[in-house]
Amino acid sequence: MNVTQIKAAVDAGKSVHWANEGYRVHRDTLGQYLITYVSNGSTIGLTDRSGRRLNGAEADFFISVSTRGADGEQGREVRGATSEGHPDAGTG
Repeated sequence: MNVTQIKAAVDAGKSVHWANEGYRVHRDTLGQYLITYVSNGSTIGLTDRSGRRLNGAEADFFISVSTRGADGEQGREVRGATSEGHPDAGTG
């Protein structure tokens, strides 16, 4: 996902993450787009100061969607990322 896609997804209320679901991308009350590690609250800006270069590779950003299977159990579906080179991708 590129910067524009990430910001649009966050603004649309989608669950956007970087690298894994422990890193959440969100917008604060000042309008800044941030990446926060949920476990300890450590936060960094989504981009460098110019606002054009992501603090992470485009391929590592993804949208996580809650799903319910036929058995009623909740799961997660990842959208917007490819399995190639993605840290959450299985090897087989």
